[in-house]
Amino acid sequence: MGPADQPGRTPLRPKEQKRWTAAPLVLLVASAVLLVAVLAANFESQQLVVTLRISLTVATLVFALVAADMIRKLWKREKQTVSAFEDNVQDFREMSEHIQEIFWILDPRTKKATFVNPAYETITGRSCESLIDEPSSYVQAIHPEDRSRVLTKLAAAAQSGHFDESFRIVRPDGEVRWVWVHGFPRKDVSGKIIRLGGTALDITGQKKAEDQVATNLAKAKSAWAEAEALRKATLALTEDLHMDSVLETLLCSLAELVPYTCARVLVPEGGPHWLALGERSCPEVPKKSPRAPLTFIADDCPLFQRVWSERRRLLIPDTRNAEGWESFAGHQHLLSWLCVPLAASEELLGFLSVGHIEPNRLAENDLRRAELLAIPAAAAIQNARLYSTAEMYGSELEKRLGDLEKAERALDQSEHVRRASEEKFEKIFHSSPIAFSITTLDKGRFLEVNTAFEIRYGYSRNEVLGRTVEDLRIWENPADRRLLVSQLKQGGPVRNAVTRLRVKSGEIKLTAFSADRIQFDGETCILAVSEDVSIYDPKRIH
Repeated sequence: MGPADQPGRTPLRPKEQKRWTAAPLVLLVASAVLLVAVLAANFESQQLVVTLRISLTVATLVFALVAADMIRKLWKREKQTVSAFEDNVQDFREMSEHIQEIFWILDPRTKKATFVNPAYETITGRSCESLIDEPSSYVQAIHPEDRSRVLTKLAAAAQSGHFDESFRIVRPDGEVRWVWVHGFPRKDVSGKIIRLGGTALDITGQKKAEDQVATNLAKAKSAWAEAEALRKATLALTEDLHMDSVLETLLCSLAELVPYTCARVLVPEGGPHWLALGERSCPEVPKKSPRAPLTFIADDCPLFQRVWSERRRLLIPDTRNAEGWESFAGHQHLLSWLCVPLAASEELLGFLSVGHIEPNRLAENDLRRAELLAIPAAAAIQNARLYSTAEMYGSELEKRLGDLEKAERALDQSEHVRRASEEKFEKIFHSSPIAFSITTLDKGRFLEVNTAFEIRYGYSRNEVLGRTVEDLRIWENPADRRLLVSQLKQGGPVRNAVTRLRVKSGEIKLTAFSADRIQFDGETCILAVSEDVSIYDPKRIH
């Protein structure tokens, strides 16, 4: 550090300076007055001359004593000033050597460094001697990408006196550090900047912390955007339960999370056969004409066969290095590929296949996002399948309900006809002049008789209902009834069989008996018609 850069001497205070200047001046004026008086007195009185000479001598002695005292005090002041200056220089050196910031001084005209402290070596990795030998060598420490900007700002600081910049420096070992440099001017009495001084602080740790905060903030924003996209996708997947809508929503939502050029939903068709149930391209290709969906056999592609059997996710950054990729039907044009299983309720529904025509475009983050989307997608696909099944059953149920309604209408109509027939039968049954009876097939218990029966057999209706033919002993020969029942069970009716029946009074009447099976009150019964035989014919008795 040159003398011009060292701290200045301590000047006299204004009052002391005036006092020390006035005292010699007064003595000098007094001596001059005495000298004039001595010269003037030579012409008047010898005694006056002697007096004046004595006074002049005394004044000269006093002046000499005052001057000697003033010189002594000035020497003492000078000694104190030098001592203080040396102390200040020592303090400055100790401070500059121990401070962690670079303290620097530049010539504003030449931009050359005139002073730096040892912190320059610690921060820049360059020695102070190298800067003294080459005062502009600090420029080489500035990062090439920041150098032009910093030098421009430094040139402006030579006029304004202010410099405040953060920039990178490169140490000789290649390490990059960040410094914050603050500069201030030193001016002369005319206000001209004669020196630029300042500090340089190593803020590499702060910059790394700021970069880490920015990175974490970017990750947080990315995670929030990812979560928001997944939330919207989950909601969209539940808006429509039709399978086509679910697949379209799934592949559109996937495009917001994963960069792909072709995505498919692969589902098993049975055995080794697989079908691309859904497919989408990004950017979308105009559809010229409908084409059949992609189908393939898993056994023909060992790579997919392995994925299917292991039910695992897979990422292939560059399919050109994947063994057996060329055998994967419909996927050969994809140079990076990933797939994740679509599983719900421990059932494998298929795979989400995602590919890009450029290698290394799909990474682990894309695989993770696709896997997260596969969770609600699998549930939506399963719900769509259940909904489709429910629709099919609903359609079948609707059809059957229609058939049931028709059957009910036919039944109602049939019931109406039946009731009409029953009414007609009942009228005929009760109003017929021929004896009618209804008995059960097996036991022969009476369920109904008409008025003609009451008249012919002498029993009232109440006397026969609930009783059997055996109770009333109506058949003279019970074997005739058993034969009759046997014929009816074989399916044929009995017409005009002549038999002998007993009436209430015990009289035996020769009777022409006809019968057929009917359903009455939920039982198999015999509807019988009996009438008198006027001419006896033994051949008619069976």
